[in-house]
Amino acid sequence: MAAFRPSPAPRIANRERLIFALDVPDLKGAQRLVEQLGETIVFYKIGLELATSRHYFELLDWLVARDKKVFADLKLYDIPATVTAAVRQLSKSGASFLTVHGDRAIMEAAAGAKGPDLKVLVVTVLTSIAPRDLAEMGIGLAVEELVTLRARQAVAAGCDGVIASGLEAAALRRALGAAPLIVTPGIRPADGARNDAGRDGRGRATDDQRRVVTPTLALEAGADYLVVGRPIRDAADPYRAAAAIQEEIARACG
Repeated sequence: MAAFRPSPAPRIANRERLIFALDVPDLKGAQRLVEQLGETIVFYKIGLELATSRHYFELLDWLVARDKKVFADLKLYDIPATVTAAVRQLSKSGASFLTVHGDRAIMEAAAGAKGPDLKVLVVTVLTSIAPRDLAEMGIGLAVEELVTLRARQAVAAGCDGVIASGLEAAALRRALGAAPLIVTPGIRPADGARNDAGRDGRGRATDDQRRVVTPTLALEAGADYLVVGRPIRDAADPYRAAAAIQEEIARACG
């Protein structure tokens, strides 16, 4: 695999490359985790679970006030006019990243409505989706082909980057070049740091991520940011788990 090459200027600070998925049901639980993680995490993703609570924007404001960066993982998917209005609203929030889903018209609407401080990222194919799932949806393309197609559409539409598995990151770098952002979920540490993550109280598997890679492999393939949730959140010591991933990122990026 080719050696890691960092993104073009402005350079991404290594500590910002780790995005912690703050997937908890309530504001107090989210704030406790943020305080527990302290300086190990700079960038937080808040998604649909908290979006269905009453406190999504209260938490977003709370994080921004503490100089944390926020990834609003809302996967907006609606008619272009509605997406335009929603992205304009989000641009006032202080969030750094926002996800959208859907076709070229939705991508163009989001890209055209964002403010200067908000980057719009297009979801390519969810990391929970395997090839057989695409076939069941009537999609005849292989996963990598569909990811690359949607990524090309996103860049052509004016979006800042994509969400994609590390398994497709190398192909995307070849297809897109160095500039578009690649944000990679489905990250699983190789050193056992995930502890009991992915198991419920009876030991049953609960991890629905299928297309996963380690932090080093994702970065070597060309990913810019790594989204990690359960291996940190469900670790016996979340601070230590986050610090270990940050150390791996520092080694990989030099």
